[in-house]
Amino acid sequence: MSAAPSTVSAPFATALIQLGRARSDIVVLSADLAKYTDVQPFAEAFPDRFIEVGMSEQNMMGVAGGLAKSGFLPIAVTYGVFASRRSFDQVAMALATGASRGIVVGFLPGIVTPFRATHQATDDLALMRMIPRMVVIDPADATELAAALKAGVADDRPVYLRGQRGAVPRLFAEDDANFRIGQARVLESAGEFGVIATGIATQWALEALAELKARGRTAALLHVPTLKPLDPAVPIAFCQRYPRVTTIENHSTLGGLATVISEMVATNGLRTSVQALGVPDRWAPGGSIDYIRQALGLDPRGLADSIAA
Repeated sequence: MSAAPSTVSAPFATALIQLGRARSDIVVLSADLAKYTDVQPFAEAFPDRFIEVGMSEQNMMGVAGGLAKSGFLPIAVTYGVFASRRSFDQVAMALATGASRGIVVGFLPGIVTPFRATHQATDDLALMRMIPRMVVIDPADATELAAALKAGVADDRPVYLRGQRGAVPRLFAEDDANFRIGQARVLESAGEFGVIATGIATQWALEALAELKARGRTAALLHVPTLKPLDPAVPIAFCQRYPRVTTIENHSTLGGLATVISEMVATNGLRTSVQALGVPDRWAPGGSIDYIRQALGLDPRGLADSIAA
């Protein structure tokens, strides 16, 4: 893991083109957002395997389902809120049933958009977790985003993957080979507090750990990039060490990471309590990411205060 994260330009586009060269069955679909979801380079490299459906996300998922059932591997790309909330029935019925599989990639996850509820995908992980066999991945950085896309292509189940566009921070080394679907990884092994995070919230957790360190406090950190399926061994061992763990996510505290960890704690009879930090049970405000984080107590100081409380 890098000490000071650098950034990588359009890692999703790079990984997508590499996969397009390796597999002739990959077809990428966009709903009028190719430029804004780093899909345009694929469209230019493989115009015969790119489908622009226009502003009709539900139709895009239906087309993707038809392609999947015809022997192709569709990768349907749009904003997360349109991929999940708007197109939930089509993803479930057209793409995730029968002898088919495909990948749905949702950009602008959680509160990273300056717009309010219309564009904030704060419930996408919860929705996608409910679809049978659906793999749900929330990568932390550029390295994991590329690795998760490649792993999703190699898997035999439908996949929902959160995307990050433009200049994406790199926390893990470019040649990092630790990503596995279903595997959590310990980033900080020791500390007086236990913290569990997913997606870009793992970046927020690292900022909170630095704030705690400045106060003379310490925390261990578990990163959970795959919310479903998730091998319970590492999370359970981590939770057993603490009377309370704090989950941090760029998502509603209902149905996402906090729920996954709470289910594991309850199912395995642990005495650990779970403090859930993320978007509470209300609509998040609009504005810059820094403003929204501060308003929700997800900035470094707010997170550190909650972890140490």
